Amino acid sequence: MRVEHARMHAKHRGHEAMHAEMVLILIATLVVAQLLLVQWKQRHPRSYNMVTLFQMWVVPLYFTVKLHWWRFLVIWILFSAVTAFVTFRATRKPLVQTTPRLVYKWFLLIYKISYATGIIGYMAVMFTLFGLNLLFKIKPEDAMDFGISLLFYGLYYGVLERDFAEMCADYMASTIGFYSESGMPTKHLSDSVCAVCGQQIFVDVSEEGIIENTYRLSCNHVFHEFCIRGWCIVGKKQTCPYCKEKVDLKRMFSNPWERPHVMYGQLLDWLRYLVAWQPVIIGLVQGINYILGLE
Repeated sequence: MRVEHARMHAKHRGHEAMHAEMVLILIATLVVAQLLLVQWKQRHPRSYNMVTLFQMWVVPLYFTVKLHWWRFLVIWILFSAVTAFVTFRATRKPLVQTTPRLVYKWFLLIYKISYATGIIGYMAVMFTLFGLNLLFKIKPEDAMDFGISLLFYGLYYGVLERDFAEMCADYMASTIGFYSESGMPTKHLSDSVCAVCGQQIFVDVSEEGIIENTYRLSCNHVFHEFCIRGWCIVGKKQTCPYCKEKVDLKRMFSNPWERPHVMYGQLLDWLRYLVAWQPVIIGLVQGINYILGLE
């Protein structure tokens, strides 16, 4: 045993400087990559969001196939198929009147499922750490695997859903004409029209339309309550769809049980970097170490 230990020390003797150099390369790459990503996001947000969405969609798929996670692959295929259909509908011109509500309903459903799944997964992990799994005669490794799996599903599909929803919201709003990312809208907004879905806000009994609660922003523009909530929470927008005045989310969600959804959305935004870009940065670091002959 001592002989093997001595051989190992002899083999790795003098590697301390190499290991320190590898750590410095890792730190420098992380800092430079973060600065570049921030600048890219500020200067060219559209291309940044599209590339990030592609990364979010493809990177986990690679590890899924490599590690034979077939259950995740089946769910990924089902989610991708329905989302592809919804995205196709959202990007068609002219836009069908029922499409905005279809888009927001689908992504709101995924948002709620991913939110609940993440919470259950987190609780399962906490119960395992406190040993409560023993009350149900569940092995710690099984309980932890169950909790981490649910937590991963909830966070991953929560992030992916929000990115697709934001893209669809931009396309639909631009097509309807009451919203423009830069410049003035192409249409004048009437007080009787919802800028998110383009349909009448108030309709008579004999007329065809959507009858539901309305919500007035601080800028005095009125929308269907479902539409403006979908725009802000599902579509990740914090400005009026017409005049771009900032929306007070605390005022909109006065119910304390609804506020965690806003905080959950902010958590998903932070995790996007870890899922989409962290594997790329680690791969870049390994490539630099290989080129420099560091092991």
